[in-house]
Amino acid sequence: MSEAQKKRVKRDLSGWLVFNKPYDMSSTEAVGKLRWLYGAKKAGHAGTLDPLATGILPIAFGEATKTVPIVQDGTKIYHFDIVWGQATSTDDIEGEVIATSDIRPTQQALEAILPRFTGLVTQVPPAFSAIRIGGERAYDLARAGHKLDMPPREVEIDALEVIAHTPERSKLSVTCSKGTYVRALARDIAEALGTRGHVGSLHRARVGRFTDADAVTLEAIEAAELSNRDSLLLPVAAGLADLPEIRVDARQAATIRLGNPVLLTGRDAPIALDEAWASLKGEAVALGFVEAGQFKPRRVILG
Repeated sequence: MSEAQKKRVKRDLSGWLVFNKPYDMSSTEAVGKLRWLYGAKKAGHAGTLDPLATGILPIAFGEATKTVPIVQDGTKIYHFDIVWGQATSTDDIEGEVIATSDIRPTQQALEAILPRFTGLVTQVPPAFSAIRIGGERAYDLARAGHKLDMPPREVEIDALEVIAHTPERSKLSVTCSKGTYVRALARDIAEALGTRGHVGSLHRARVGRFTDADAVTLEAIEAAELSNRDSLLLPVAAGLADLPEIRVDARQAATIRLGNPVLLTGRDAPIALDEAWASLKGEAVALGFVEAGQFKPRRVILG
């Protein structure tokens, strides 16, 4: 059997790949490519990243797909450039210029206005986004020429700082919640400064506990032999680090994997938790919650 044929054998593979998505690749394309390279039966991603953005796109294989919502809810960090003086139809470099301004903010003016964009912030998402409007993707409607009235949304921005500044372009870092549109943030900051602006580059540096330090490039994956690629994966449990962990023994794990609750004992055993995960020797057993001193599974993770 050739190497190419081996790659196409579908495997029951489970784990997380912290993928450093390259420029000009969609999130869907990334999942398809990596599923093929790994020969995995099942794969998905935890949070869409724009094709023109780079950085962390967590890829879930097999049983890790059950933990995708947990990772998606994790805090994000983005590094992005605002290009001053031009607004575009897409709020990034892909769109056509729709407005211009000769005003170029100083670094002092930029830093002074950033507190206005921290905390709970209301955003109007870009028309070219994956939000569904009447069952259709907004970007499909926008490309078809429809003028969209995008519904505003509230997002949480924990931190926003200037990394570098020139009259034509500034680099910022933002720590934010799920659902934040950095393109909308750049547009709104520019307008608040009395000018226009759009995102010139965008890099996602963190998703939950996954950071640039964990990220693997496409070149590194392709260069590895198939037998060695699995070593680039993190365990399913890596996606659950932000949830309370309930350690169970083998007997309890077997009970949980049948979908049944188990009584938690010991002095420090929790009485109630809205969300938690059960582990056996560090490996994920189930997602669930604790009620009346019992761990009750919602989603069982097969070993």
